[in-house]
Amino acid sequence: MRKTLSGKHMLNNFLKEHAYRLSQISFRGSNLTIHPLRNIKDVVYMGSITIGTPPQEFQVIFDTGSSDLWVPSDICAITPCSTHNRFRHLQSSTFRITNKTFSVAYESGSMKGVVAHDTVRIGDLVSTDQPFGLSMAEYGFEDVTFDGILGLNYPNVSFSGAIPIFDKLKNEGAISELVFAFYLSTDKQEGSVVMFGGVDHRYYEGELNWVPLIQAGDWIVHMDRISMRREVIACSGGCEAVVDTGVSMIKGPGILVDNIQELIGARPRGSKHYVSCSAVNTLPPIIFTINGVNYQVPAQAYILKDSRGYCYTIFEEITVSPSTETWILGNIFLRLYFSVFDRANDRIGLARAV
Repeated sequence: MRKTLSGKHMLNNFLKEHAYRLSQISFRGSNLTIHPLRNIKDVVYMGSITIGTPPQEFQVIFDTGSSDLWVPSDICAITPCSTHNRFRHLQSSTFRITNKTFSVAYESGSMKGVVAHDTVRIGDLVSTDQPFGLSMAEYGFEDVTFDGILGLNYPNVSFSGAIPIFDKLKNEGAISELVFAFYLSTDKQEGSVVMFGGVDHRYYEGELNWVPLIQAGDWIVHMDRISMRREVIACSGGCEAVVDTGVSMIKGPGILVDNIQELIGARPRGSKHYVSCSAVNTLPPIIFTINGVNYQVPAQAYILKDSRGYCYTIFEEITVSPSTETWILGNIFLRLYFSVFDRANDRIGLARAV
């Protein structure tokens, strides 16, 4: 990037505009890794990693909602596995198996597998002898484009008990600043990135607003309220918000989601709630207030078109209801707001994406 900018005589201006400020994490001399993600129909963002020696490539979701890395095994013969890239363990000279089995349940599916070790690469980041899961059975992943999932949550929520790749890279000194960040594009396949070890300020405008986690160990923050037309429509006494790159939509408790659907005039049909497409021009933004800062989600973001040209809303019910009111802020929200996950200080930074 530096070579490109200096070749265009832009480097001096760039450094002036992006001088290091203490309120921000910068990529001052840190080994920042910017890794491209592919946007699949504004629903899934996936990037490539390799496992093994020689490297075998897999498309994975970089998921802040879970902690385990897994890909399908070539021993798994059921349909979800056979329609994706499967790891051929006999072809890797650095592979070793363990006798530990585990299973993970997600909002949209589940997997059962065994823990193995091998070399894993995310761009120029290399983790040798990295524990990961090889799925022997998968449920609910038949029609997805990605092969597996790379969890970026804290180690304590790992189902396999294995050290997550971010922690291993951190412990080995491969990452100088203990942060990663997401920029998710809209309407185009290219341009989305996940970055490790620092923050590239070109991807957002203004200052990062830092939000402390409710407790270290999960990417969950306190949300003040959800409002529309200056009326509180959910989270009236404060609630929990999970910032989750592994989920496409915005999810919440069934009763409150139904209330929002009613307020925006959406009607259920099949698994979705539909509205007139002209509603995009008349409906107001829905405002999520977090740590005193208002994050607007306009109608253009919370109403999407399906393949037939009909318009539906992005609000969905959480299938497993937690004991306290909880909302999941998925990629619909994170496309609007650049997100920084700061493990060193147990906080999340949000700023308007460019």
